[in-house]
Amino acid sequence: MDARRIYFDNAATTPLDPQVLEVMMPFLTEKFGNPSSIYSYGRECRMAIEQARKTVARILQAHPAEIFFTSGGTESSNTAITASVRDLACKHIITSPLEHHATLHTVEHLQKKGEVRLSYVAVLPNGHIDLENLEKLLANSEDKCLVTLMHANNEVGTMIDINAVGELCKMYGAVFHSDTVQTVGHFPFDLRHTPVHFITGAGHKFHGPKGIGILYINENVKIHPYLHGGGQERNMRAGTENVYGIVGFAKALELATENHEKDSAYIKGLKIYMMDQLKKNIRGVSFNGDPLGRSLYTVLSVSFPKTEKSEMILFNLDIHHICASGGSACTSGVEQSSHVIRAINNNPNQVTVRFSFSKQNTKEEIDQVITRVKELI
Repeated sequence: MDARRIYFDNAATTPLDPQVLEVMMPFLTEKFGNPSSIYSYGRECRMAIEQARKTVARILQAHPAEIFFTSGGTESSNTAITASVRDLACKHIITSPLEHHATLHTVEHLQKKGEVRLSYVAVLPNGHIDLENLEKLLANSEDKCLVTLMHANNEVGTMIDINAVGELCKMYGAVFHSDTVQTVGHFPFDLRHTPVHFITGAGHKFHGPKGIGILYINENVKIHPYLHGGGQERNMRAGTENVYGIVGFAKALELATENHEKDSAYIKGLKIYMMDQLKKNIRGVSFNGDPLGRSLYTVLSVSFPKTEKSEMILFNLDIHHICASGGSACTSGVEQSSHVIRAINNNPNQVTVRFSFSKQNTKEEIDQVITRVKELI
């Protein structure tokens, strides 16, 4: 990484851990076989995939047969949502206006095609889901529901109580899909004791490679594949497997889990330090969501008073080699105003910047960013 560059956009993607690259390298070089081939080159790749599946399942406390490798969180969410409608007879989808576009655009597409009715759960001003409203929507629905709510929001960091939502879904016979892309690799999971039908993960959010994800499908759920073809992933996802990605995903998840306590405490310390420094140095600064409550320790969403200077803040930070984002970086192209910020804090006199941290960041970097922000605002 460029020595001068300060990277505070880890919720978008994280740098690849050198130890992860090391286990991937053999599969990028001499171990090049097709896992579907029966000779030794193919068999060693097949074994590597199944070993990785066991590792992931062990860490998430799931059964290996419940873990499917995909191209990432977007494909995983699309698969789960589409299958819930087409195979599990869900005619009513309940989601929130804060979801990632991988969920929102999928449910909107199904609604436009007349396949489902769509409801949005109310959101509290601190970015949390209104659980009473969710229960009301479930209780009043005449159709079977799919509830799709993200575990942690990628822009402001607020987290749902996944068990509480799951229990509500259970009570009303609803299918529950949670986009856990921001939490797999950052929090411990015990899927055996979590009432959820589908969760998702993406390797690049926790120092693994891009283009590899997982979909957990609870063993009691029977769905048809989203991608048809050669019958890979136990007939659930066709296409030659991304062997080096799969091996890298498992290793990254292993490292994240081993170092979770140390890393999460350190990163949370950075987040709190930055909050304190911003409050001390910038007049009128505020924070979105519930930064000190039930929230991602990796994400800090900051609103600055809108001025001619602050409107250009992201552009100016970039000129000074500081990487941060406006809302979410998963929307490419023009800087659009964030649908998440609009839903919880629709204040036209504020400019929002998301800073997101990893174990590789330091307090010195935060000090440098604060100095720059003071100059820019």
